[in-house]
Order: sequence, then structure tokens, then C-alpha cells
Amino acid sequence: MDSTKCYEDYPLWIVLVSNLLTFSIYLIGAYILYQLGLVWLVLYLAYALFLEIRVLQKSCPDCYYFGKTCAFGKGRLAPALSRKGSAKFSDRQITWKDVLPDFLVSLIPMIVAIGLLVMNFSWLMLALLISLLLLGFVGTAFVRGQLACNHCKQRELGCPAERLFSKKNG
Repeated sequence: MDSTKCYEDYPLWIVLVSNLLTFSIYLIGAYILYQLGLVWLVLYLAYALFLEIRVLQKSCPDCYYFGKTCAFGKGRLAPALSRKGSAKFSDRQITWKDVLPDFLVSLIPMIVAIGLLVMNFSWLMLALLISLLLLGFVGTAFVRGQLACNHCKQRELGCPAERLFSKKNG
């Protein structure tokens, strides 16, 4: 294990950066889907809200940071929606199928943007697609790799997502 400091409560600036990234992705995705119509915008925003609530109810209760400030601030919000769960969270196994819904929040707008570009090229849509690609891949990798997971106490205790992404399956 490396000597990187784990936070009991993450600094506010990390919470702000991680949420700025997340909500920038949602905002760009929403704008792209809005090009298809108001119904698609509403469906996309409902899906993003569903994902946020799902994490708060299904993952946060079992996490070390439940009731504390995690890198995303969700640990502080989770007690409003659920009770503290089991410490067996570290034993839980997740698969790519489990995280696919989280990727779709970026991938769906990317696919729609490509379709819109093919049908009617727009520099704005190209810029939004490039921004979404950079935020979704580079930004997320930086936030999770350098700011969040790198300082996470749950990672030390055992994190199912960390095992999946680092291919540690034992």
C-alpha cells in the first residue's frame, strides 16, 4: 500500500471539483438531448437523477464515508435517504454490467451528438462532443484517480469498484 494520506472527511475543494465535473457532464448531456426535443431532455435528466439516488441508496449506506464528507459529498446526503448499512460492502462484487448505467449518462449524449453531427454539422455540437469526451474520460479519470480514490479510506478497507477498475478480483 502506498503512503498517500486517506481523508476522514474530504476537503471541500475536492467535493466542489468532483461535483463540477459531474454536473458539467449532465449539463452538456442535457443540452445535447434537448436538441431531440423536450421529452428527451426530461428523460435524460430523470435518468441522471435516478443514478444519483441509486448511489445514495445502494452504495453510500455501506461505505465508510456514510455520514461523512466523501470526495463527492454524497456521504453527507445519504443519511437523508437511507440508514447505515453493512460493513460487508468491501466483500461485495460488482461487474461491468453493474456500472454500465453510470457510463450511459455520458455515452448516450455522445452517440446522439455524433448522429446530430452527421445529419447537420455544427461547430457547437462538435465542441460539446469534444468537451463531453474530455470531461467523461480525462476529467473523470483525473478526479477519481488523483482526487477521490487515491485518498479514500474505503479503498483501503476494500472497495468493489476499485477491484473492478484495477482488475483485482481476489
